[in-house]
Amino acid sequence: MTTTTPLEKDSQSEVPEKGSTHEHADHRLFGLITFLIADGMTFAGFFAAYLTFKAVNPLLPDAIYELELPLPTLNTVLLLVSSATFHRAGNALQKQNSKLCQKWLLITASLGLAFLASQMVEYFTLPFGLTDNLYASTFYALTGFHGLHVTLGSILIFIVWWQVKAPGGQLTHKNSFLLEAAELYWHFVDGIWVILFIILYLL
Repeated sequence: MTTTTPLEKDSQSEVPEKGSTHEHADHRLFGLITFLIADGMTFAGFFAAYLTFKAVNPLLPDAIYELELPLPTLNTVLLLVSSATFHRAGNALQKQNSKLCQKWLLITASLGLAFLASQMVEYFTLPFGLTDNLYASTFYALTGFHGLHVTLGSILIFIVWWQVKAPGGQLTHKNSFLLEAAELYWHFVDGIWVILFIILYLL
């Protein structure tokens, strides 16, 4: 007859059963949301500075700083459509249609690049320069900072596209966090542009 001491019982109880696994909480989404909130606060600071400078130095109706609407409106359409195409890419991946997902991802990235090209055209046609005054500097800083986000987002979309296209399906409907994170980031960037468009071009 054998007996076991309390210490041995504790040790035995701590040994995991065969086939059991310990799951760890996934904090990636929380980290991404925290980053986006912090990034949003940065944009909020730019918006506040821009509105302050504009209030201190009001522009006359015929001033050269009046901004044209065609290109910014086109940019708004491009980004709104790109949000829809990115969503379609996510749906395609969930339906295990990687080819269709790749197609929508490339369309989304192309729309992002078209936005950047259109913004560069606007920069070359603006009637004021980066160093003309605080108002102009803030305008360039705000639109340029957003343009940087679109650039990074476009690069991220190409990375997601490559992961979906890679042999063996490194990014699948069962392992789609990278695509979901990129989509959330892209929607955030698009939402910031809508606010920026209203403040810079409509107010």
